[in-house]
Amino acid sequence: MFNNIQPVTKNLLILNILMFILTLVLSNMGIDLRSMLSMHSFFSPLFEPYQIVTHFFMHADPLHILFNMFALVMFGSFLEHLWGPKRFFLLYVASALGGLALYAGINAYEVIQLRHELKAMRIDFREIDELIRQHLWYPDEALHQIPQVIKNYHDKVAGNLLGASGAVFGVTAAFAILFPNTELQLLFPPIPIKAKFLIGGYFVLELFLSFQNLEGDNVAHLAHVGGAVVGAIMVLYWRRKGRNFY
Repeated sequence: MFNNIQPVTKNLLILNILMFILTLVLSNMGIDLRSMLSMHSFFSPLFEPYQIVTHFFMHADPLHILFNMFALVMFGSFLEHLWGPKRFFLLYVASALGGLALYAGINAYEVIQLRHELKAMRIDFREIDELIRQHLWYPDEALHQIPQVIKNYHDKVAGNLLGASGAVFGVTAAFAILFPNTELQLLFPPIPIKAKFLIGGYFVLELFLSFQNLEGDNVAHLAHVGGAVVGAIMVLYWRRKGRNFY
């Protein structure tokens, strides 16, 4: 099976797995590679320009990378075989950056609004930024004394984005548009379902969750939505130009 994977898909798979292993190894040595290479808010003192690219080669846990790499191999290798490596790589990267653009854009808007609120309360946001830079925060027992706006600002600026999900959602969206009636076999429950219903339904769910503020939900749903939208736009544009590449 591994020998049948297309070259770009195979290299992306290998790179993601190697980065995940390297992250675990360095973590045991006290080096937080995940924080260094994940995408921080543009307003964060921890932001570095290279994170715009490196973040979509990082993953949070084994389940995270397993899901993304399974979808990449399943759909990506098929599309790469149809389009060729250059077109597929273009869609993959563009979808990843599209997911980042939507996520970072909304984050920037929210941070600016929170800064206005902090200014109205005569609170200097730079003090919070300094805590973030030093990877410090208040102890749990003191959090109930801190205004909610400070907690919200900290969460928006200190949070980070990582994973290939934006790119993968772009790939799956492209597949669903090109082959909407292809039946995909679910594991739970073990029933076949057409790509347009499975992938389309998943997109709608991500869109819905992106407007929710569920406690404990640390998934970047906006990045998923942005990646899927960019992937869909690119395929529709190519198809309109009569360039299906197969």
